[in-house]
Amino acid sequence: MQLPTPERLRQKRIELNLTQSGLAKRAGVSQPLIARIESGDVDPRLSTLRKIFTAFEEVEKEKILAKDIMHTLVIFVSSEDSVESAVNLMEKHGFSQVPVIDNGVPVGSISEDTIIKYMADRKASTISQMKIRDMMGDAFPTVSPTTELDVISHMLERNPAVLVLEKGVTTGFVTKHDVIKLLHG
Repeated sequence: MQLPTPERLRQKRIELNLTQSGLAKRAGVSQPLIARIESGDVDPRLSTLRKIFTAFEEVEKEKILAKDIMHTLVIFVSSEDSVESAVNLMEKHGFSQVPVIDNGVPVGSISEDTIIKYMADRKASTISQMKIRDMMGDAFPTVSPTTELDVISHMLERNPAVLVLEKGVTTGFVTKHDVIKLLHG
């Protein structure tokens, strides 16, 4: 068995989003000791390495997955629905966008922003009777229930929501708000 280098221990700590203090606390050692191990100034005892590895394993088990934070009641519209019905649905549930799903398959999205852009050029009465298919945007990206939070966070940088699909069926969704709520811990 080959023991990790000080640099590899540091890389692993960073991959797990741990500070030296956070790792020290979890491993039951001091932060200066972690710093000295990572810099190569000290050769740790086997018992200390074991504590560090145990801390790494605990953090890895704590990974947050899509299924841990997703909403399971998926509010959606069909591409054949009217824009007015989508607006009513968004108002009722307090959403600024909803997925467009036909026969269980995500085919697009509709948002307040899209509707407002269309309203700049047309009368509201004309827009309210339009079919969603005539103004919908791209479908939200999809992930599996076991997709990790860091992957979802990157997707949410470019999209307002992510749909969770299990065996081809939409089972949930995650929004930027859901991720931000995790800060409350």
